[in-house]
Amino acid sequence: MLPDTPLTDLKVLELGQLIAGPYCGQVLADFGADVIKIEPPGKGDAMRQWGEADANGEPLWWNVIGRNKKSLTLDLRQPRGQAILRDLAVEADILIENFRPGTMEKWGLGYDDLARRNPGLIMVRVTGFGQDGPYASRAGFAAVCEAMGGLRYLSGYPDRAPVRVGISLGDTLAGVHGA
Repeated sequence: MLPDTPLTDLKVLELGQLIAGPYCGQVLADFGADVIKIEPPGKGDAMRQWGEADANGEPLWWNVIGRNKKSLTLDLRQPRGQAILRDLAVEADILIENFRPGTMEKWGLGYDDLARRNPGLIMVRVTGFGQDGPYASRAGFAAVCEAMGGLRYLSGYPDRAPVRVGISLGDTLAGVHGA
């Protein structure tokens, strides 16, 4: 934890995968929040395998998005992992998740369930299309959202299909807005 930072007294549980949710956690951690990243058993967050490796063989993406965080492996698909998360959520100020809508509720970890034991808990839900509405069940990957928003149309060349911008702008913008 960083000393003398604005969010030093906050405890955050980060359940997100890939970029959008973890980027939200990264911003909070950069400002001093105590962020515990919950990772699935096995390989952990997919960002541990993405992109170029540094001199130590670790992916650069993980070095960025995992910085200033503690990691804990929990299988949230299993009752034991769910029970441990419920206990952790009692002490947390914020919980970040970026699963498809309904996933947390399916596991008995929705806001209503967690708030019964911690009424002050703030749940940040980072999704491409929100928790309800006509597109809520669709995956909200940055590529899709950037295309639907017109960003991909603006990048590239007139004689070819749109190209990806250099970074996952949709994911990082979603993460910063979540923070």
